[in-house]
Amino acid sequence: MKDELVAEKLSAMAHPVRLAIVRMLVKAGPEGMPAGQLGEPLGVASNALTFHLQKLAHVGLVSSRRNGQFIIYTAQFDALLDLTDHLVGACCADSPEKCGPRCTSAGPVSAPDILISEGGKQHD
Repeated sequence: MKDELVAEKLSAMAHPVRLAIVRMLVKAGPEGMPAGQLGEPLGVASNALTFHLQKLAHVGLVSSRRNGQFIIYTAQFDALLDLTDHLVGACCADSPEKCGPRCTSAGPVSAPDILISEGGKQHD
C-alpha cells in the first residue's frame, strides 16, 4: 500500500465521529448496521452522518448495501487490517523482541518452560 493511500485513509478517520463509526461497524461484524442505528447513539443528525459515512466509503473503509428501505453499512475488514498492517506489520521483521508481547507478526506466545524437580518445586 502506498503512503499516499495510507495518508488518505487515516485522514478520512481523523474525526471523532468517524472513528466511532468505524468502531461501531467493526463491532457489528460482517452483518453491518443501518445508518439510523449508527446515528442515534452518536447524537449525529442524518445529513452529518451521511457526510461522515461517505468520507469513509470514499477511501474504502466502509461499504453500503440496500436492504429494503434501509441502507446497511459494513466495515471493510480487509482494508482496515491492511491499513494497520502497513503501519505496524513490519515491526518484528528483523527482530521479534522489538515490539514486545503484543506483536502480531511474532507468532503465538508460548508458555515459559518450567522445570519441576524432585519434591515438586518449580524452577524457571
